[in-house]
Amino acid sequence: MNDANRLAYLELALTPYVGPMTLLKILQYLDCPADIWQTPSSALSNLAKPKAIQAIQQRQGKQALQDALIWESEHANNHLLSLLDDDYPLNLAQIDSPPPLLFAKGDLSLLHQPSIAIIGSRHATAQGLQNAHRFAADLSQHNMAIVSGFAAGIDTAAHQGCIQVNGATIAVLGTGIDRVYPAANRQLAHQICEKGLLLSEFALGTPPVAQNFPRRNRIIAALSQAILVVEAAVESGSLITARLGLEMNKEVMAIPGSIHNPHSKGCHALIKQGAKLIESVQDILEECILLPQLHKNTHFEPKANTDNHPNPSPLLQAMGFDPIHPDQLVDKLGSSLTDVYAELLELELQGQIAALTGGRYQRIH
Repeated sequence: MNDANRLAYLELALTPYVGPMTLLKILQYLDCPADIWQTPSSALSNLAKPKAIQAIQQRQGKQALQDALIWESEHANNHLLSLLDDDYPLNLAQIDSPPPLLFAKGDLSLLHQPSIAIIGSRHATAQGLQNAHRFAADLSQHNMAIVSGFAAGIDTAAHQGCIQVNGATIAVLGTGIDRVYPAANRQLAHQICEKGLLLSEFALGTPPVAQNFPRRNRIIAALSQAILVVEAAVESGSLITARLGLEMNKEVMAIPGSIHNPHSKGCHALIKQGAKLIESVQDILEECILLPQLHKNTHFEPKANTDNHPNPSPLLQAMGFDPIHPDQLVDKLGSSLTDVYAELLELELQGQIAALTGGRYQRIH
Protein backbone atom coordinates (compact mmCIF):
# COMPACT_ATOMS: atom_id res chain seq x y z
CA MET A 1 0.00 0.00 0.00
CA ASN A 2 1.16 3.53 -0.72
CA ASP A 3 1.09 6.11 2.07
CA ALA A 4 -2.33 7.52 1.14
CA ASN A 5 -3.96 4.09 1.07
CA ARG A 6 -2.28 3.04 4.30
CA LEU A 7 -3.50 6.14 6.10
CA ALA A 8 -7.02 5.69 4.70
CA TYR A 9 -7.04 2.04 5.77
CA LEU A 10 -5.83 2.88 9.30
CA GLU A 11 -8.41 5.64 9.67
CA LEU A 12 -11.21 3.33 8.56
CA ALA A 13 -10.04 0.65 10.98
CA LEU A 14 -10.17 3.21 13.81
CA THR A 15 -13.53 4.72 12.83
CA PRO A 16 -16.42 4.08 15.26
CA TYR A 17 -19.05 1.56 14.10
CA VAL A 18 -16.76 0.23 11.34
CA GLY A 19 -16.18 -3.32 12.52
CA PRO A 20 -13.98 -5.99 10.93
CA MET A 21 -16.69 -7.32 8.60
CA THR A 22 -17.77 -3.85 7.46
CA LEU A 23 -14.18 -2.92 6.69
CA LEU A 24 -13.66 -6.10 4.68
CA LYS A 25 -16.76 -5.36 2.62
CA ILE A 26 -15.50 -1.84 1.92
CA LEU A 27 -12.07 -3.09 0.89
CA GLN A 28 -13.62 -5.65 -1.46
CA TYR A 29 -15.75 -2.92 -3.05
CA LEU A 30 -13.07 -0.24 -3.48
CA ASP A 31 -9.97 -0.49 -5.64
CA CYS A 32 -8.04 1.63 -3.13
CA PRO A 33 -8.88 2.46 0.52
CA ALA A 34 -8.24 6.16 -0.18
CA ASP A 35 -11.21 6.13 -2.59
CA ILE A 36 -13.52 5.99 0.42
CA TRP A 37 -13.53 9.77 0.77
CA GLN A 38 -14.96 10.21 -2.74
CA THR A 39 -17.52 7.42 -2.41
CA PRO A 40 -21.12 8.66 -2.00
CA SER A 41 -23.24 7.38 0.88
CA SER A 42 -25.63 5.75 -1.59
CA ALA A 43 -22.81 3.49 -2.76
CA LEU A 44 -21.90 2.62 0.83
CA SER A 45 -25.45 1.79 1.89
CA ASN A 46 -25.05 -1.87 0.90
CA LEU A 47 -21.72 -2.13 2.72
CA ALA A 48 -22.23 -0.42 6.06
CA LYS A 49 -24.93 0.61 8.50
CA PRO A 50 -26.03 4.26 8.65
CA LYS A 51 -24.04 5.01 11.82
CA ALA A 52 -20.86 3.67 10.21
CA ILE A 53 -21.45 5.66 7.00
CA GLN A 54 -22.00 8.83 9.01
CA ALA A 55 -18.84 8.20 11.05
CA ILE A 56 -16.81 7.64 7.86
CA GLN A 57 -18.07 10.81 6.21
CA GLN A 58 -17.51 12.87 9.35
CA ARG A 59 -13.93 11.50 9.61
CA GLN A 60 -14.58 10.36 13.18
CA GLY A 61 -11.50 8.12 13.09
CA LYS A 62 -9.10 10.95 12.23
CA GLN A 63 -8.04 11.79 15.80
CA ALA A 64 -7.55 8.12 16.69
CA LEU A 65 -5.40 7.80 13.56
CA GLN A 66 -3.21 10.75 14.59
CA ASP A 67 -2.81 9.29 18.08
CA ALA A 68 -1.88 5.90 16.61
CA LEU A 69 0.72 7.38 14.26
CA ILE A 70 2.32 9.34 17.10
CA TRP A 71 2.41 6.17 19.22
CA GLU A 72 3.99 4.19 16.35
CA SER A 73 6.72 6.81 15.92
CA GLU A 74 7.62 6.96 19.61
CA HIS A 75 9.62 3.71 19.68
CA ALA A 76 11.15 1.32 17.18
CA ASN A 77 9.31 -1.57 18.83
CA ASN A 78 5.88 0.05 18.30
CA HIS A 79 4.05 -1.29 15.24
CA LEU A 80 0.70 -0.80 13.54
CA LEU A 81 -0.16 -3.96 11.60
CA SER A 82 -2.91 -3.89 9.00
CA LEU A 83 -4.57 -6.97 7.61
CA LEU A 84 -2.77 -6.25 4.32
CA ASP A 85 0.75 -6.16 5.82
CA ASP A 86 3.24 -9.01 5.33
CA ASP A 87 3.87 -9.22 9.08
CA TYR A 88 0.19 -9.82 9.85
CA PRO A 89 -0.06 -13.43 11.13
CA LEU A 90 -1.63 -15.76 8.56
CA ASN A 91 -3.49 -17.91 11.10
CA LEU A 92 -5.21 -14.78 12.44
CA ALA A 93 -6.03 -13.48 8.96
CA GLN A 94 -7.87 -16.73 8.18
CA ILE A 95 -10.52 -16.51 10.92
CA ASP A 96 -14.07 -15.31 10.21
CA SER A 97 -13.62 -11.87 11.73
CA PRO A 98 -9.90 -10.96 11.71
CA PRO A 99 -8.89 -7.75 13.48
CA PRO A 100 -8.30 -5.18 10.72
CA LEU A 101 -5.62 -3.46 12.80
CA LEU A 102 -3.24 -4.68 15.47
CA PHE A 103 -1.20 -2.54 17.84
CA ALA A 104 2.00 -4.49 18.56
CA LYS A 105 4.85 -3.65 20.91
CA GLY A 106 7.91 -5.88 20.94
CA ASP A 107 9.22 -8.67 18.74
CA LEU A 108 6.98 -9.14 15.67
CA SER A 109 8.74 -12.38 14.70
CA LEU A 110 6.90 -14.12 17.55
CA LEU A 111 3.67 -13.85 15.54
CA HIS A 112 5.13 -16.42 13.15
CA GLN A 113 6.58 -18.77 15.76
CA PRO A 114 4.72 -21.95 16.82
CA SER A 115 2.85 -21.18 20.01
CA ILE A 116 0.69 -22.64 22.76
CA ALA A 117 -1.91 -20.70 24.73
CA ILE A 118 -1.86 -21.19 28.49
CA ILE A 119 -5.02 -19.79 30.05
CA GLY A 120 -7.19 -20.09 33.13
CA SER A 121 -8.85 -18.52 36.11
CA ARG A 122 -8.12 -15.05 37.43
CA HIS A 123 -8.77 -16.45 40.93
CA ALA A 124 -6.39 -19.38 40.72
CA THR A 125 -5.18 -21.58 43.56
CA ALA A 126 -1.51 -21.63 44.51
CA GLN A 127 -1.22 -25.01 42.82
CA GLY A 128 -2.79 -23.66 39.62
CA LEU A 129 -0.40 -20.71 39.56
CA GLN A 130 2.55 -23.03 40.04
CA ASN A 131 1.35 -25.32 37.25
CA ALA A 132 0.95 -22.40 34.84
CA HIS A 133 4.41 -21.09 35.69
CA ARG A 134 6.12 -24.47 35.31
CA PHE A 135 4.37 -25.52 32.12
CA ALA A 136 5.10 -22.15 30.52
CA ALA A 137 8.77 -22.35 31.49
CA ASP A 138 9.16 -25.94 30.26
CA LEU A 139 7.31 -25.37 26.98
CA SER A 140 9.40 -22.26 26.33
CA GLN A 141 12.46 -24.48 26.39
CA HIS A 142 10.85 -26.58 23.66
CA ASN A 143 10.87 -23.68 21.20
CA MET A 144 7.28 -22.63 21.76
CA ALA A 145 5.98 -19.11 22.27
CA ILE A 146 3.49 -18.87 25.13
CA VAL A 147 0.32 -16.92 24.38
CA SER A 148 -1.97 -15.69 27.13
CA GLY A 149 -4.33 -12.87 28.00
CA PHE A 150 -2.34 -10.84 30.57
CA ALA A 151 -5.11 -11.25 33.15
CA ALA A 152 -4.46 -11.80 36.85
CA GLY A 153 -4.02 -15.39 37.97
CA ILE A 154 -3.11 -18.12 35.50
CA ASP A 155 -2.32 -15.75 32.60
CA THR A 156 0.13 -13.73 34.69
CA ALA A 157 1.83 -16.87 36.02
CA ALA A 158 2.23 -18.22 32.47
CA HIS A 159 3.83 -15.01 31.21
CA GLN A 160 6.13 -14.90 34.25
CA GLY A 161 7.19 -18.53 33.87
CA CYS A 162 8.12 -17.88 30.27
CA ILE A 163 10.09 -14.72 31.03
CA GLN A 164 11.98 -16.40 33.87
CA VAL A 165 13.65 -18.78 31.39
CA ASN A 166 14.11 -16.08 28.72
CA GLY A 167 11.35 -17.62 26.63
CA ALA A 168 9.07 -15.94 24.12
CA THR A 169 5.62 -14.82 25.25
CA ILE A 170 2.75 -12.94 23.60
CA ALA A 171 0.28 -11.05 25.78
CA VAL A 172 -3.04 -10.34 24.04
CA LEU A 173 -4.72 -7.40 25.73
CA GLY A 174 -8.38 -6.55 26.24
CA THR A 175 -7.54 -2.85 26.46
CA GLY A 176 -5.66 -0.30 24.42
CA ILE A 177 -1.97 -1.17 24.27
CA ASP A 178 -1.18 1.98 26.24
CA ARG A 179 -3.29 0.79 29.20
CA VAL A 180 -1.95 -1.70 31.76
CA TYR A 181 -4.70 -3.87 33.20
CA PRO A 182 -4.46 -5.14 35.84
CA ALA A 183 -2.32 -2.29 37.16
CA ALA A 184 -0.30 -4.74 39.26
CA ASN A 185 1.15 -6.10 36.00
CA ARG A 186 2.94 -2.88 35.06
CA GLN A 187 6.40 -4.37 35.57
CA LEU A 188 5.35 -7.52 33.72
CA ALA A 189 4.20 -5.41 30.77
CA HIS A 190 7.63 -3.78 30.63
CA GLN A 191 9.35 -7.19 30.70
CA ILE A 192 7.13 -8.51 27.90
CA CYS A 193 7.91 -5.45 25.76
CA GLU A 194 11.62 -6.23 26.18
CA LYS A 195 11.51 -10.00 25.66
CA GLY A 196 8.18 -10.76 24.00
CA LEU A 197 5.21 -9.04 22.41
CA LEU A 198 2.21 -7.04 23.61
CA LEU A 199 -0.72 -7.18 21.19
CA SER A 200 -4.09 -5.38 21.04
CA GLU A 201 -6.76 -4.75 18.44
CA PHE A 202 -8.24 -1.88 20.44
CA ALA A 203 -7.61 1.82 19.89
CA LEU A 204 -5.29 3.65 22.24
CA GLY A 205 -6.91 4.54 25.52
CA THR A 206 -9.56 1.79 25.36
CA PRO A 207 -10.46 0.89 28.97
CA PRO A 208 -11.02 -2.64 30.31
CA VAL A 209 -14.72 -3.12 29.50
CA ALA A 210 -16.33 -6.56 29.70
CA GLN A 211 -17.26 -6.97 26.03
CA ASN A 212 -13.65 -6.57 24.92
CA PHE A 213 -12.38 -9.74 26.56
CA PRO A 214 -14.32 -12.29 24.46
CA ARG A 215 -12.99 -10.46 21.38
CA ARG A 216 -9.49 -10.78 22.81
CA ASN A 217 -10.05 -14.50 23.35
CA ARG A 218 -10.54 -15.21 19.64
CA ILE A 219 -7.08 -13.74 18.96
CA ILE A 220 -5.52 -15.95 21.64
CA ALA A 221 -7.16 -19.02 20.08
CA ALA A 222 -6.21 -18.07 16.51
CA LEU A 223 -2.56 -17.33 17.25
CA SER A 224 -2.00 -20.64 19.04
CA GLN A 225 -1.58 -24.08 17.59
CA ALA A 226 -2.78 -25.62 20.87
CA ILE A 227 -4.59 -24.41 24.00
CA LEU A 228 -3.85 -25.56 27.55
CA VAL A 229 -6.44 -24.71 30.21
CA VAL A 230 -4.83 -24.87 33.66
CA GLU A 231 -7.72 -23.96 35.96
CA ALA A 232 -11.16 -22.68 35.00
CA ALA A 233 -14.64 -22.47 36.46
CA VAL A 234 -17.53 -23.74 34.37
CA GLU A 235 -18.52 -20.18 33.38
CA SER A 236 -14.94 -19.04 32.79
CA GLY A 237 -13.92 -17.02 29.76
CA SER A 238 -11.16 -19.58 29.32
CA LEU A 239 -13.79 -22.07 28.19
CA ILE A 240 -14.89 -19.57 25.54
CA THR A 241 -11.30 -19.52 24.28
CA ALA A 242 -11.20 -23.32 24.33
CA ARG A 243 -14.44 -23.58 22.36
CA LEU A 244 -13.15 -21.07 19.82
CA GLY A 245 -10.00 -23.16 19.55
CA LEU A 246 -12.04 -26.29 18.85
CA GLU A 247 -13.92 -24.46 16.10
CA MET A 248 -10.55 -23.52 14.61
CA ASN A 249 -9.34 -27.17 14.79
CA LYS A 250 -6.80 -26.46 17.52
CA GLU A 251 -5.62 -29.02 20.04
CA VAL A 252 -7.38 -28.34 23.35
CA MET A 253 -5.89 -29.73 26.56
CA ALA A 254 -6.70 -29.33 30.26
CA ILE A 255 -5.03 -30.02 33.59
CA PRO A 256 -7.33 -31.79 36.07
CA GLY A 257 -7.61 -30.65 39.67
CA SER A 258 -9.37 -31.37 42.91
CA ILE A 259 -13.05 -32.26 42.65
CA HIS A 260 -13.56 -29.80 45.53
CA ASN A 261 -12.04 -26.88 43.62
CA PRO A 262 -14.67 -24.91 41.66
CA HIS A 263 -11.87 -23.60 39.44
CA SER A 264 -11.16 -27.13 38.25
CA LYS A 265 -14.70 -27.92 37.13
CA GLY A 266 -14.24 -26.16 33.79
CA CYS A 267 -11.16 -28.27 33.07
CA HIS A 268 -13.05 -31.43 34.03
CA ALA A 269 -15.90 -30.44 31.70
CA LEU A 270 -13.44 -29.98 28.82
CA ILE A 271 -11.87 -33.37 29.52
CA LYS A 272 -15.31 -35.01 29.51
CA GLN A 273 -15.90 -33.40 26.11
CA GLY A 274 -12.69 -34.85 24.69
CA ALA A 275 -9.91 -32.47 25.68
CA LYS A 276 -6.60 -34.19 26.38
CA LEU A 277 -5.94 -34.70 30.09
CA ILE A 278 -2.51 -33.21 30.82
CA GLU A 279 -0.29 -34.21 33.73
CA SER A 280 3.12 -33.32 32.30
CA VAL A 281 4.84 -31.53 29.45
CA GLN A 282 5.48 -34.96 27.97
CA ASP A 283 1.71 -35.36 27.53
CA ILE A 284 1.69 -32.17 25.48
CA LEU A 285 4.62 -33.33 23.35
CA GLU A 286 2.76 -36.53 22.58
CA GLU A 287 -0.53 -34.76 21.82
CA CYS A 288 0.90 -32.04 19.56
CA ILE A 289 2.40 -34.35 16.96
CA LEU A 290 1.70 -31.77 14.24
CA LEU A 291 4.11 -29.30 15.82
CA PRO A 292 7.57 -30.45 14.77
CA GLN A 293 9.20 -27.50 16.50
CA LEU A 294 8.19 -29.02 19.81
CA HIS A 295 10.40 -31.98 19.12
CA LYS A 296 13.67 -30.23 18.38
CA ASN A 297 14.60 -31.33 21.88
CA THR A 298 13.88 -34.90 20.92
CA HIS A 299 14.52 -36.42 24.33
CA PHE A 300 12.52 -34.81 27.09
CA GLU A 301 14.02 -35.10 30.54
CA PRO A 302 11.74 -34.37 33.47
CA LYS A 303 13.09 -31.76 35.85
CA ALA A 304 15.04 -33.13 38.74
CA ASN A 305 13.23 -33.17 42.05
CA THR A 306 14.38 -30.08 43.88
CA ASP A 307 12.12 -30.69 46.88
CA ASN A 308 14.21 -30.45 50.04
CA HIS A 309 11.77 -32.78 51.75
CA PRO A 310 11.72 -36.01 49.71
CA ASN A 311 10.09 -37.83 52.63
CA PRO A 312 6.99 -35.79 53.40
CA SER A 313 6.03 -35.20 56.99
CA PRO A 314 3.06 -37.07 58.48
CA LEU A 315 1.11 -33.81 58.33
CA LEU A 316 1.78 -33.43 54.58
CA GLN A 317 0.75 -37.03 54.01
CA ALA A 318 -2.42 -36.44 56.01
CA MET A 319 -3.24 -33.34 53.96
CA GLY A 320 -3.33 -35.14 50.63
CA PHE A 321 -3.74 -32.70 47.74
CA ASP A 322 -7.23 -31.35 48.40
CA PRO A 323 -7.98 -28.25 50.51
CA ILE A 324 -8.25 -29.18 54.16
CA HIS A 325 -9.01 -27.38 57.43
CA PRO A 326 -6.59 -27.65 60.41
CA ASP A 327 -9.39 -29.12 62.54
CA GLN A 328 -9.51 -32.11 60.17
CA LEU A 329 -5.75 -32.54 60.53
CA VAL A 330 -6.10 -32.53 64.31
CA ASP A 331 -8.61 -35.40 64.01
CA LYS A 332 -6.41 -37.33 61.55
CA LEU A 333 -3.12 -36.94 63.44
CA GLY A 334 -4.28 -36.82 67.02
CA SER A 335 -2.08 -33.75 67.52
CA SER A 336 -2.93 -30.52 69.29
CA LEU A 337 -4.27 -27.63 67.25
CA THR A 338 -1.26 -25.54 68.38
CA ASP A 339 1.19 -28.10 66.99
CA VAL A 340 -0.73 -28.42 63.72
CA TYR A 341 -0.77 -24.65 63.17
CA ALA A 342 2.95 -24.44 63.99
CA GLU A 343 3.82 -27.05 61.36
CA LEU A 344 1.45 -25.53 58.82
CA LEU A 345 3.22 -22.19 59.23
CA GLU A 346 6.61 -23.82 58.73
CA LEU A 347 5.43 -25.67 55.61
CA GLU A 348 3.90 -22.49 54.23
CA LEU A 349 7.18 -20.61 54.71
CA GLN A 350 8.96 -23.45 52.86
CA GLY A 351 6.56 -23.03 49.95
CA GLN A 352 5.14 -26.55 50.27
CA ILE A 353 1.58 -25.52 51.12
CA ALA A 354 -0.63 -22.46 50.58
CA ALA A 355 -3.27 -20.84 52.74
CA LEU A 356 -6.71 -20.65 51.14
CA THR A 357 -9.92 -18.81 51.97
CA GLY A 358 -12.02 -20.19 54.80
CA GLY A 359 -8.98 -21.05 56.90
CA ARG A 360 -8.08 -24.05 54.74
CA TYR A 361 -4.67 -25.12 53.41
CA GLN A 362 -3.61 -26.99 50.29
CA ARG A 363 -0.46 -28.88 49.43
CA ILE A 364 1.33 -27.63 46.30
CA HIS A 365 4.29 -30.03 46.24
